[in-house]
Amino acid sequence: MSKSKSEQTSCAARLKVLADETRLAVMRALMGGDASVGELMESIGVEQSLLSHHLRALRDAGLVVSERQGQSVIYRLSPEVGQNEESKAIMLGCCELNFNSEESS
Repeated sequence: MSKSKSEQTSCAARLKVLADETRLAVMRALMGGDASVGELMESIGVEQSLLSHHLRALRDAGLVVSERQGQSVIYRLSPEVGQNEESKAIMLGCCELNFNSEESS
């Protein structure tokens, strides 16, 4: 069964957002569980302003969600994004991105 034009457009838009090394690093980090901005900055090694820009793009694409907890903002993978921890992959509905062959930084 083929995908509708709108499903293909949505898939292409999500893949375009993920065509960035920092955004992929954020997704990979969040596969390990929820994280604050500070934790993401430390694990990925980027400045807060740059990280905030990438987190906004990921939120706008529906790939991550955020929740305020006190003074911190906690990020997690969106419920729309499936996860296969065994194969280190995220499922986007239209495709699966596998991080298994990528070395950890």
